[in-house]
Parts: sequence; C-alpha cells; structure tokens
Amino acid sequence: MIYIRNVYQGQAMGIVKIDDELHGEIRKASSVMVRSINAQAEYWIKIGMLAETNPSMSFTEIMREQMKLAEVDTRKAICG
Repeated sequence: MIYIRNVYQGQAMGIVKIDDELHGEIRKASSVMVRSINAQAEYWIKIGMLAETNPSMSFTEIMREQMKLAEVDTRKAICG
C-alpha cells in the first residue's frame, strides 16, 4: 500500500491511499505520458470524476470540452 501526501502551496492537503499494483500502473503510465506520478494520478482522478458526472459523454467528448473550456486551440498546437 502506498500513501501519497498531497501538498499545495506548502499546506498539507491530505493523504491518499493507493494500492501497490495501481501505483505501479500509475508509475508506468506516467513515464509514457511524460507526467510525474502525482500528475498522472491527478489526471486519472479528474477524468474519472468528469466521466462519472457526465455518463453520456465519451472520453473524446470530455477531452474536447476540457480543451474548449481552457481555450486551447488544438489546430495551432498541431499545425504550429
């Protein structure tokens, strides 16, 4: 069992208990996605929360909506 202590601006935000096997999968995914282990866990948590609260949306639709909300112009990112 792995315990991750979250710290935000120097303030402890809580401890999250993560199973060893899941932590290993997060670690592997983080290296592929070029994220820290914490950033990968946060990403999966956020996407999971969005999926639970928007069950009719696909992953692609959720990501498209998040990019739109963040005002990301994917055409500029792809085409330069």
